[in-house]
Amino acid sequence: MATHQPLTEHYHQGLRDGDILTQIRTHYPDGPTLHQLAPLDQLHIGGIAASKKLLSLLDPQTHKHVLDIGSGVGGLMRQGAALGFHITGLDITHRFNVLNQALTDLSLHSTNPPLRCVTGDACALPFPEHDFDAVLFQHSLMNMPEPAHVLAQCRRVLRPGGKLVMHEVVSGENIADLRFPVPWAATPEHSHLLTIAELTKLLETNGFQLSHCEDWSSTALEWRQRQRQKEQTPHTAVLSPQWIFGERFLKMGKNLLENLANNAIKVVEISARC
Repeated sequence: MATHQPLTEHYHQGLRDGDILTQIRTHYPDGPTLHQLAPLDQLHIGGIAASKKLLSLLDPQTHKHVLDIGSGVGGLMRQGAALGFHITGLDITHRFNVLNQALTDLSLHSTNPPLRCVTGDACALPFPEHDFDAVLFQHSLMNMPEPAHVLAQCRRVLRPGGKLVMHEVVSGENIADLRFPVPWAATPEHSHLLTIAELTKLLETNGFQLSHCEDWSSTALEWRQRQRQKEQTPHTAVLSPQWIFGERFLKMGKNLLENLANNAIKVVEISARC
């Protein structure tokens, strides 16, 4: 795990775990709702609406047992649990997993159904073969330098006919103009963006049949523009990405908007079956 230390340090640097829990207990003594937590735990382009759209690609009856790879602090997991999915979240950043569990314990949806957090590496998933009905990625594959190994592991832990869905950032035509820092990386070292063509080819090579690929970039840009306006409005939010990333997020958010506008990055939704 030592090779992943710089990545975990990137996510640890501004993380205010204890302050976050104190803030939530103070402002939401009866437990926060999914929408109240969203500015903190939906750390991806598109927010809670994007998560809803991604989850709509799965059926809680057919895909009951779901693995969320790169689950962060668990916004997608809690949103899925409210729909009836049994979700296991895997993240390499242990402090994220601890905070994820604490947020779930405080949440109004903490017991329906129970959620599980695991610290581990997506290149060596600590689960048996055919253990899950579906696998989710949401803005996480871009941190993984060996995506072929990751997808092979996904294929191993999925049951035959299982489903893989993604809401991912990929490289655009002007990737050379990508500005750092961004939320997933302070420098190019931890940014491992693929093109849409590279990603879909990797899926097919690893035994997946692509059924859906949609470019979300224009919607993502509009959403990010609205968020940027909110971030520049002088007020004190109860929760925000700055509780995770610190003051760095002001620059990260600005760069994210510019990268989308300049076509350095794209956002895609993908669905595939074993």
